[in-house]
Amino acid sequence: MNQADPGVAADPLWLLLDLARRARAAQGPEELAFLLVNDSHALQPYRQAALWLADSGVHSLSGVVQPEANAPYVQWLERVCRGLPRDAATPVGAAHLPGADAALAAEWAEWLPEYGLWLPFAGATQPGREGEGGGGLLLAGELPWTREGIALLEEWVDTWRHAWLARHRPSPWSWAAWRRRAAAGLARQPGKPWWCQRRTVLAAALLALLFVPVRLTVLAPAELVPAHPVVVRAPIDGVVGPFHVRPNEPVKAGQPLFGFDEAALQARYDVAAQALATAEAEYRQLAQQAVSDAKSKTQLALLQGKIEEKRAEAEYLGSQLERARVLAPQDGIALFDDPTEWIGKPVQTGERIMRIAAPGDMEVEAWVPLGDAIPLPEGAPVSLYLAANPLSSLSAQVRYVAHEAVPRPDGSYAYRLRATLDGPSDQRVGLKGTAKLSGQWAPLAYWMLRRPLATVRQALGL
Repeated sequence: MNQADPGVAADPLWLLLDLARRARAAQGPEELAFLLVNDSHALQPYRQAALWLADSGVHSLSGVVQPEANAPYVQWLERVCRGLPRDAATPVGAAHLPGADAALAAEWAEWLPEYGLWLPFAGATQPGREGEGGGGLLLAGELPWTREGIALLEEWVDTWRHAWLARHRPSPWSWAAWRRRAAAGLARQPGKPWWCQRRTVLAAALLALLFVPVRLTVLAPAELVPAHPVVVRAPIDGVVGPFHVRPNEPVKAGQPLFGFDEAALQARYDVAAQALATAEAEYRQLAQQAVSDAKSKTQLALLQGKIEEKRAEAEYLGSQLERARVLAPQDGIALFDDPTEWIGKPVQTGERIMRIAAPGDMEVEAWVPLGDAIPLPEGAPVSLYLAANPLSSLSAQVRYVAHEAVPRPDGSYAYRLRATLDGPSDQRVGLKGTAKLSGQWAPLAYWMLRRPLATVRQALGL
Protein backbone atom coordinates (compact mmCIF):
# COMPACT_ATOMS: atom_id res chain seq x y z
CA MET A 1 0.00 0.00 0.00
CA ASN A 2 2.92 2.37 0.60
CA GLN A 3 3.75 2.21 -3.09
CA ALA A 4 0.19 2.83 -4.29
CA ASP A 5 -0.85 5.07 -7.19
CA PRO A 6 -0.25 8.80 -6.43
CA GLY A 7 -3.83 9.66 -7.35
CA VAL A 8 -5.14 7.19 -4.79
CA ALA A 9 -2.56 8.08 -2.18
CA ALA A 10 -3.81 11.69 -2.16
CA ASP A 11 -7.12 10.54 -0.64
CA PRO A 12 -6.98 11.47 3.09
CA LEU A 13 -9.32 8.61 4.03
CA TRP A 14 -7.06 6.10 2.31
CA LEU A 15 -4.04 7.57 4.15
CA LEU A 16 -5.88 7.29 7.47
CA LEU A 17 -6.77 3.65 6.80
CA ASP A 18 -3.18 2.92 5.83
CA LEU A 19 -1.87 4.43 9.07
CA ALA A 20 -4.45 2.45 11.07
CA ARG A 21 -3.35 -0.76 9.37
CA ARG A 22 0.29 -0.04 10.15
CA ALA A 23 -0.58 0.76 13.76
CA ARG A 24 -2.34 -2.60 14.17
CA ALA A 25 0.63 -4.39 12.59
CA ALA A 26 3.23 -2.63 14.81
CA GLN A 27 5.41 -5.00 16.87
CA GLY A 28 5.62 -2.92 20.02
CA PRO A 29 5.19 0.45 21.77
CA GLU A 30 8.40 1.92 20.36
CA GLU A 31 7.37 1.25 16.78
CA LEU A 32 3.96 2.77 17.50
CA ALA A 33 5.53 5.91 18.98
CA PHE A 34 7.82 6.30 15.95
CA LEU A 35 4.82 5.92 13.64
CA LEU A 36 2.89 8.66 15.45
CA VAL A 37 5.56 11.35 15.58
CA ASN A 38 7.02 10.75 12.10
CA ASP A 39 4.37 9.28 9.77
CA SER A 40 1.48 11.52 10.83
CA HIS A 41 3.04 13.93 8.33
CA ALA A 42 1.14 12.02 5.61
CA LEU A 43 -2.14 13.53 6.88
CA GLN A 44 -1.02 17.12 7.59
CA PRO A 45 2.41 18.71 7.07
CA TYR A 46 4.36 19.77 10.17
CA ARG A 47 7.97 20.32 11.09
CA GLN A 48 8.19 18.98 14.65
CA ALA A 49 6.13 16.49 16.66
CA ALA A 50 6.34 15.30 20.26
CA LEU A 51 4.54 12.44 22.04
CA TRP A 52 3.93 13.26 25.70
CA LEU A 53 2.63 10.75 28.27
CA ALA A 54 1.31 11.77 31.66
CA ASP A 55 3.01 8.75 33.25
CA SER A 56 6.51 9.20 31.84
CA GLY A 57 6.77 12.65 30.23
CA VAL A 58 8.13 13.28 26.71
CA HIS A 59 8.31 9.82 25.16
CA SER A 60 9.24 10.42 21.49
CA LEU A 61 10.28 13.26 19.18
CA SER A 62 10.18 13.35 15.39
CA GLY A 63 13.63 12.81 13.93
CA VAL A 64 15.10 11.79 17.30
CA VAL A 65 15.86 8.18 18.15
CA GLN A 66 15.88 8.57 21.94
CA PRO A 67 15.01 11.88 23.64
CA GLU A 68 17.38 12.97 26.40
CA ALA A 69 15.34 13.73 29.49
CA ASN A 70 17.84 16.32 30.75
CA ALA A 71 17.99 18.26 27.48
CA PRO A 72 16.64 21.86 27.82
CA TYR A 73 14.31 21.39 24.84
CA VAL A 74 12.79 18.23 26.33
CA GLN A 75 12.37 19.85 29.75
CA TRP A 76 10.66 22.85 28.14
CA LEU A 77 8.30 20.53 26.22
CA GLU A 78 7.53 18.70 29.45
CA ARG A 79 6.43 21.92 31.17
CA VAL A 80 4.39 23.02 28.17
CA CYS A 81 2.55 19.70 27.64
CA ARG A 82 1.78 19.23 31.33
CA GLY A 83 -0.19 22.48 31.36
CA LEU A 84 -2.15 21.94 28.12
CA PRO A 85 -5.85 20.91 28.27
CA ARG A 86 -6.81 17.23 28.21
CA ASP A 87 -10.32 17.42 26.77
CA ALA A 88 -10.14 18.63 23.15
CA ALA A 89 -7.78 19.49 20.27
CA THR A 90 -6.38 22.99 20.76
CA PRO A 91 -4.33 25.21 18.41
CA VAL A 92 -1.42 26.56 20.41
CA GLY A 93 1.52 28.88 19.88
CA ALA A 94 3.34 31.85 21.30
CA ALA A 95 0.14 33.93 21.21
CA HIS A 96 -2.07 31.22 22.70
CA LEU A 97 -0.63 28.71 25.18
CA PRO A 98 -3.29 27.61 27.71
CA GLY A 99 -2.15 26.70 31.21
CA ALA A 100 1.38 28.09 30.70
CA ASP A 101 3.00 31.16 32.13
CA ALA A 102 4.32 34.06 30.07
CA ALA A 103 7.89 32.78 30.21
CA LEU A 104 6.98 29.50 28.47
CA ALA A 105 4.94 31.34 25.84
CA ALA A 106 7.84 33.71 25.19
CA GLU A 107 10.17 30.76 24.56
CA TRP A 108 7.86 29.21 21.96
CA ALA A 109 9.44 30.95 18.99
CA GLU A 110 12.86 29.84 20.19
CA TRP A 111 12.01 26.16 20.05
CA LEU A 112 9.07 25.58 17.65
CA PRO A 113 7.42 27.07 14.55
CA GLU A 114 4.60 29.59 14.92
CA TYR A 115 1.57 27.29 14.51
CA GLY A 116 1.13 24.45 16.99
CA LEU A 117 -1.64 21.91 17.53
CA TRP A 118 -2.26 19.96 20.72
CA LEU A 119 -4.13 16.63 20.26
CA PRO A 120 -4.82 15.06 23.68
CA PHE A 121 -6.06 11.55 24.34
CA ALA A 122 -8.06 10.59 27.40
CA GLY A 123 -6.54 8.78 30.38
CA ALA A 124 -7.68 5.46 31.87
CA THR A 125 -11.08 5.22 33.54
CA GLN A 126 -9.75 2.64 36.01
CA PRO A 127 -7.11 3.79 38.52
CA GLY A 128 -3.83 1.99 38.86
CA ARG A 129 -3.22 1.15 35.18
CA GLU A 130 0.32 2.03 34.25
CA GLY A 131 0.72 3.60 30.83
CA GLU A 132 -2.93 4.68 30.67
CA GLY A 133 -2.70 8.02 32.46
CA GLY A 134 -3.36 10.03 29.28
CA GLY A 135 -1.14 12.27 27.23
CA GLY A 136 -1.16 13.89 23.83
CA LEU A 137 0.53 14.68 20.53
CA LEU A 138 2.02 18.16 20.00
CA LEU A 139 2.56 19.23 16.37
CA ALA A 140 4.18 22.44 15.12
CA GLY A 141 4.47 23.82 11.57
CA GLU A 142 4.69 26.95 9.47
CA LEU A 143 1.09 26.85 8.13
CA PRO A 144 -2.17 27.41 10.02
CA TRP A 145 -4.25 24.33 10.80
CA THR A 146 -7.48 23.80 8.92
CA ARG A 147 -10.67 22.44 10.47
CA GLU A 148 -10.61 19.43 8.15
CA GLY A 149 -6.98 18.70 8.99
CA ILE A 150 -7.63 18.89 12.73
CA ALA A 151 -10.58 16.48 12.43
CA LEU A 152 -8.48 14.04 10.41
CA LEU A 153 -5.64 14.17 12.95
CA GLU A 154 -8.08 13.68 15.84
CA GLU A 155 -9.41 10.51 14.19
CA TRP A 156 -5.86 9.25 13.66
CA VAL A 157 -4.84 9.94 17.27
CA ASP A 158 -7.91 8.03 18.56
CA THR A 159 -7.06 5.08 16.30
CA TRP A 160 -3.42 5.16 17.39
CA ARG A 161 -4.47 5.29 21.06
CA HIS A 162 -6.41 2.01 20.73
CA ALA A 163 -3.39 0.31 19.16
CA TRP A 164 -1.14 1.71 21.91
CA LEU A 165 -3.34 0.37 24.72
CA ALA A 166 -3.54 -3.04 23.05
CA ARG A 167 0.27 -3.44 23.20
CA HIS A 168 1.28 -1.29 26.16
CA ARG A 169 -1.39 -2.12 28.71
CA PRO A 170 0.19 -4.05 31.60
CA SER A 171 -1.55 -6.82 33.48
CA PRO A 172 -3.85 -5.53 36.25
CA TRP A 173 -2.30 -8.21 38.48
CA SER A 174 1.29 -7.04 37.97
CA TRP A 175 3.39 -5.80 40.84
CA ALA A 176 3.43 -2.26 39.40
CA ALA A 177 -0.37 -2.19 39.27
CA TRP A 178 -0.66 -3.33 42.89
CA ARG A 179 1.96 -0.77 43.96
CA ARG A 180 0.05 2.01 42.20
CA ARG A 181 -3.22 0.95 43.88
CA ALA A 182 -1.51 0.89 47.26
CA ALA A 183 -0.03 4.34 46.72
CA ALA A 184 -3.44 5.71 45.72
CA GLY A 185 -5.03 4.14 48.78
CA LEU A 186 -2.40 5.53 51.16
CA ALA A 187 -2.27 9.02 49.65
CA ARG A 188 -2.81 11.81 52.12
CA GLN A 189 -6.32 13.30 52.10
CA PRO A 190 -6.14 17.06 52.50
CA GLY A 191 -8.60 18.66 54.85
CA LYS A 192 -8.90 15.67 57.22
CA PRO A 193 -7.17 15.24 60.60
CA TRP A 194 -4.51 12.56 60.87
CA TRP A 195 -6.75 10.15 62.75
CA CYS A 196 -9.32 10.28 59.95
CA GLN A 197 -6.81 9.78 57.15
CA ARG A 198 -7.23 6.64 55.05
CA ARG A 199 -3.68 5.51 55.79
CA THR A 200 -4.26 5.82 59.56
CA VAL A 201 -7.49 3.82 59.36
CA LEU A 202 -5.81 1.12 57.27
CA ALA A 203 -2.86 0.92 59.68
CA ALA A 204 -5.19 0.60 62.66
CA ALA A 205 -7.24 -2.06 60.89
CA LEU A 206 -4.10 -4.01 60.03
CA LEU A 207 -2.85 -3.78 63.61
CA ALA A 208 -6.20 -4.98 64.93
CA LEU A 209 -6.17 -7.82 62.41
CA LEU A 210 -2.83 -9.03 63.76
CA PHE A 211 -4.45 -9.58 67.16
CA VAL A 212 -7.43 -11.55 65.88
CA PRO A 213 -7.38 -14.93 67.66
CA VAL A 214 -6.93 -17.96 65.43
CA ARG A 215 -6.51 -21.63 66.29
CA LEU A 216 -3.06 -23.14 65.92
CA THR A 217 -3.22 -26.06 63.49
CA VAL A 218 -0.66 -28.44 62.06
CA LEU A 219 -0.81 -31.22 59.49
CA ALA A 220 0.72 -34.61 60.17
CA PRO A 221 0.77 -37.97 58.37
CA ALA A 222 -1.67 -40.37 59.98
CA GLU A 223 -3.46 -43.69 59.57
CA LEU A 224 -6.21 -45.78 61.12
CA VAL A 225 -4.80 -48.35 63.54
CA PRO A 226 -6.38 -50.86 65.97
CA ALA A 227 -7.23 -49.25 69.29
CA HIS A 228 -6.88 -52.35 71.54
CA PRO A 229 -5.33 -55.16 69.49
CA VAL A 230 -4.09 -58.49 70.85
CA VAL A 231 -0.51 -59.00 69.75
CA VAL A 232 0.40 -62.51 68.63
CA ARG A 233 4.10 -63.13 69.23
CA ALA A 234 6.40 -66.03 68.50
CA PRO A 235 5.98 -68.49 71.43
CA ILE A 236 9.24 -70.33 70.69
CA ASP A 237 12.54 -69.91 68.87
CA GLY A 238 12.27 -71.47 65.44
CA VAL A 239 11.45 -71.13 61.77
CA VAL A 240 7.98 -69.94 60.81
CA GLY A 241 6.01 -72.56 58.91
CA PRO A 242 2.71 -72.41 57.02
CA PHE A 243 -0.02 -69.81 57.65
CA HIS A 244 -3.63 -70.95 57.96
CA VAL A 245 -5.22 -67.48 57.56
CA ARG A 246 -4.88 -64.61 55.12
CA PRO A 247 -4.25 -60.93 55.95
CA ASN A 248 -7.38 -59.05 57.10
CA GLU A 249 -9.32 -62.32 57.40
CA PRO A 250 -11.85 -62.70 60.26
CA VAL A 251 -10.84 -65.38 62.77
CA LYS A 252 -12.49 -67.12 65.72
CA ALA A 253 -10.98 -67.83 69.11
CA GLY A 254 -9.00 -71.09 69.03
CA GLN A 255 -8.67 -71.10 65.23
CA PRO A 256 -5.17 -72.08 63.97
CA LEU A 257 -3.27 -69.06 62.74
CA PHE A 258 0.13 -70.38 61.72
CA GLY A 259 2.73 -72.93 62.74
CA PHE A 260 6.44 -73.52 63.01
CA ASP A 261 8.69 -76.01 61.29
CA GLU A 262 8.24 -79.06 63.62
CA ALA A 263 10.82 -81.40 62.10
CA ALA A 264 13.62 -80.52 64.54
CA LEU A 265 11.28 -80.36 67.52
CA GLN A 266 9.68 -83.69 66.62
CA ALA A 267 13.10 -85.34 66.29
CA ARG A 268 14.20 -84.02 69.67
CA TYR A 269 10.91 -85.12 71.25
CA ASP A 270 11.25 -88.61 69.80
CA VAL A 271 14.80 -88.89 71.12
CA ALA A 272 13.70 -87.70 74.57
CA ALA A 273 10.76 -90.12 74.61
CA GLN A 274 13.03 -93.00 73.63
CA ALA A 275 15.54 -92.03 76.33
CA LEU A 276 12.72 -91.97 78.87
CA ALA A 277 11.56 -95.43 77.80
CA THR A 278 15.12 -96.75 78.03
CA ALA A 279 15.57 -95.31 81.54
CA GLU A 280 12.29 -96.84 82.68
CA ALA A 281 13.31 -100.27 81.30
CA GLU A 282 16.62 -100.09 83.17
CA TYR A 283 14.76 -99.17 86.34
CA ARG A 284 12.47 -102.19 86.07
CA GLN A 285 15.43 -104.48 85.44
CA LEU A 286 17.30 -103.17 88.49
CA ALA A 287 14.17 -103.40 90.60
CA GLN A 288 13.97 -107.13 89.87
CA GLN A 289 17.64 -107.61 90.63
CA ALA A 290 17.35 -105.66 93.87
CA VAL A 291 15.31 -108.49 95.42
CA SER A 292 18.42 -110.67 95.61
CA ASP A 293 21.23 -108.17 95.02
CA ALA A 294 21.86 -105.45 97.59
CA LYS A 295 24.15 -103.54 95.19
CA SER A 296 21.37 -103.18 92.63
CA LYS A 297 19.13 -101.78 95.35
CA THR A 298 21.55 -98.91 95.94
CA GLN A 299 21.37 -97.91 92.25
CA LEU A 300 17.59 -97.63 92.17
CA ALA A 301 17.55 -94.09 93.63
CA LEU A 302 20.08 -92.84 91.04
CA LEU A 303 18.12 -94.39 88.19
CA GLN A 304 14.89 -92.92 89.55
CA GLY A 305 16.38 -89.41 89.28
CA LYS A 306 17.48 -90.09 85.71
CA ILE A 307 13.94 -91.14 84.79
CA GLU A 308 12.53 -87.89 86.21
CA GLU A 309 15.06 -85.88 84.18
CA LYS A 310 14.15 -87.67 80.94
CA ARG A 311 10.44 -87.29 81.69
CA ALA A 312 10.80 -83.53 82.26
CA GLU A 313 12.73 -83.14 79.01
CA ALA A 314 10.12 -85.11 77.06
CA GLU A 315 7.26 -83.11 78.59
CA TYR A 316 9.04 -79.82 77.74
CA LEU A 317 9.58 -80.85 74.13
CA GLY A 318 5.97 -82.00 73.94
CA SER A 319 4.74 -78.63 75.18
CA GLN A 320 7.01 -76.94 72.62
CA LEU A 321 5.37 -79.00 69.89
CA GLU A 322 1.97 -77.87 71.09
CA ARG A 323 3.06 -74.24 71.22
CA ALA A 324 4.43 -74.53 67.67
CA ARG A 325 0.79 -74.53 66.53
CA VAL A 326 -0.38 -70.95 67.24
CA LEU A 327 -4.13 -70.45 67.85
CA ALA A 328 -6.22 -67.25 67.81
CA PRO A 329 -6.60 -65.86 71.36
CA GLN A 330 -9.89 -64.08 70.54
CA ASP A 331 -12.34 -63.26 67.77
CA GLY A 332 -11.28 -60.47 65.42
CA ILE A 333 -9.41 -59.57 62.24
CA ALA A 334 -5.94 -60.95 61.57
CA LEU A 335 -3.60 -58.05 60.77
CA PHE A 336 -0.16 -58.96 59.41
CA ASP A 337 2.05 -58.59 56.36
CA ASP A 338 2.33 -60.89 53.36
CA PRO A 339 2.65 -64.50 54.64
CA THR A 340 5.32 -65.27 52.04
CA GLU A 341 7.63 -62.85 53.84
CA TRP A 342 7.25 -64.84 57.07
CA ILE A 343 7.38 -68.44 55.88
CA GLY A 344 10.88 -69.83 56.39
CA LYS A 345 12.01 -66.83 58.45
CA PRO A 346 13.78 -67.63 61.75
CA VAL A 347 12.26 -65.77 64.71
CA GLN A 348 12.96 -65.49 68.39
CA THR A 349 10.61 -65.89 71.29
CA GLY A 350 8.52 -62.72 71.77
CA GLU A 351 8.92 -61.39 68.23
CA ARG A 352 5.63 -59.86 66.98
CA ILE A 353 4.12 -61.63 63.98
CA MET A 354 0.50 -60.42 63.79
CA ARG A 355 -2.28 -58.66 65.64
CA ILE A 356 -5.88 -59.60 66.25
CA ALA A 357 -8.18 -56.58 66.33
CA ALA A 358 -11.90 -56.48 67.04
CA PRO A 359 -13.96 -55.13 64.08
CA GLY A 360 -14.60 -51.40 64.41
CA ASP A 361 -12.10 -51.00 67.26
CA MET A 362 -10.03 -48.26 65.57
CA GLU A 363 -8.27 -45.02 66.41
CA VAL A 364 -6.05 -42.47 64.69
CA GLU A 365 -2.28 -42.64 64.91
CA ALA A 366 -0.40 -39.52 63.74
CA TRP A 367 3.25 -38.49 63.69
CA VAL A 368 3.86 -34.84 64.54
CA PRO A 369 7.21 -33.54 63.14
CA LEU A 370 9.54 -31.77 65.53
CA GLY A 371 9.14 -28.41 63.77
CA ASP A 372 5.33 -28.59 63.92
CA ALA A 373 4.99 -29.57 67.58
CA ILE A 374 2.38 -27.38 69.29
CA PRO A 375 0.66 -27.81 72.66
CA LEU A 376 -2.06 -30.42 72.16
CA PRO A 377 -4.05 -31.07 75.34
CA GLU A 378 -6.06 -34.23 75.83
CA GLY A 379 -9.34 -33.97 73.96
CA ALA A 380 -8.02 -31.58 71.31
CA PRO A 381 -9.94 -31.97 68.02
CA VAL A 382 -8.42 -33.98 65.18
CA SER A 383 -9.69 -34.27 61.60
CA LEU A 384 -8.39 -37.17 59.52
CA TYR A 385 -8.55 -36.84 55.73
CA LEU A 386 -7.92 -40.27 54.23
CA ALA A 387 -6.21 -40.54 50.88
CA ALA A 388 -8.96 -42.93 49.79
CA ASN A 389 -11.67 -40.35 50.62
CA PRO A 390 -10.17 -36.83 50.65
CA LEU A 391 -13.49 -34.96 50.42
CA SER A 392 -14.69 -35.96 53.89
CA SER A 393 -12.98 -36.28 57.24
CA LEU A 394 -13.16 -38.45 60.33
CA SER A 395 -13.38 -36.51 63.58
CA ALA A 396 -11.46 -37.65 66.63
CA GLN A 397 -10.06 -36.38 69.92
CA VAL A 398 -6.49 -36.56 71.16
CA ARG A 399 -5.97 -39.42 73.62
CA TYR A 400 -2.30 -38.87 74.29
CA VAL A 401 0.86 -37.41 72.76
CA ALA A 402 4.20 -39.11 73.39
CA HIS A 403 6.55 -37.01 75.50
CA GLU A 404 9.59 -38.20 73.54
CA ALA A 405 10.27 -38.09 69.81
CA VAL A 406 11.12 -41.42 68.17
CA PRO A 407 12.75 -42.17 64.79
CA ARG A 408 10.52 -43.07 61.89
CA PRO A 409 11.35 -45.40 58.97
CA ASP A 410 12.29 -42.40 56.79
CA GLY A 411 14.94 -41.30 59.29
CA SER A 412 13.05 -38.28 60.67
CA TYR A 413 12.01 -37.83 64.30
CA ALA A 414 8.40 -37.24 65.30
CA TYR A 415 6.04 -37.42 68.25
CA ARG A 416 3.51 -40.25 68.22
CA LEU A 417 -0.09 -39.16 68.75
CA ARG A 418 -3.15 -41.30 69.33
CA ALA A 419 -6.70 -39.97 68.92
CA THR A 420 -10.01 -41.68 69.64
CA LEU A 421 -12.67 -41.56 66.93
CA ASP A 422 -15.85 -39.71 67.86
CA GLY A 423 -18.04 -42.44 66.42
CA PRO A 424 -18.06 -45.70 64.47
CA SER A 425 -16.67 -45.70 60.96
CA ASP A 426 -16.98 -48.03 57.98
CA GLN A 427 -13.35 -47.42 56.98
CA ARG A 428 -10.87 -50.24 57.44
CA VAL A 429 -7.73 -50.38 59.50
CA GLY A 430 -4.54 -49.45 57.66
CA LEU A 431 -5.89 -46.57 55.54
CA LYS A 432 -3.50 -43.62 55.50
CA GLY A 433 -4.04 -39.90 55.10
CA THR A 434 -3.36 -36.52 56.66
CA ALA A 435 -4.51 -35.42 60.10
CA LYS A 436 -5.32 -31.80 60.91
CA LEU A 437 -4.47 -31.21 64.56
CA SER A 438 -6.09 -28.19 66.24
CA GLY A 439 -4.41 -26.72 69.29
CA GLN A 440 -4.91 -23.61 71.39
CA TRP A 441 -5.98 -20.15 70.25
CA ALA A 442 -3.30 -17.54 69.54
CA PRO A 443 -3.06 -14.09 67.88
CA LEU A 444 -2.80 -14.03 64.10
CA ALA A 445 0.64 -12.39 64.35
CA TYR A 446 1.97 -15.37 66.36
CA TRP A 447 0.36 -17.80 63.89
CA MET A 448 2.14 -16.05 60.98
CA LEU A 449 5.56 -15.69 62.64
CA ARG A 450 5.82 -18.95 64.60
CA ARG A 451 7.52 -21.01 61.89
CA PRO A 452 9.79 -18.19 60.55
CA LEU A 453 10.97 -17.36 64.07
CA ALA A 454 11.64 -21.03 64.81
CA THR A 455 13.65 -21.35 61.59
CA VAL A 456 15.69 -18.23 62.44
CA ARG A 457 16.39 -19.48 65.94
CA GLN A 458 17.54 -22.84 64.66
CA ALA A 459 19.75 -21.20 62.04
CA LEU A 460 21.32 -18.77 64.52
CA GLY A 461 21.43 -21.19 67.43
CA LEU A 462 19.55 -18.85 69.78
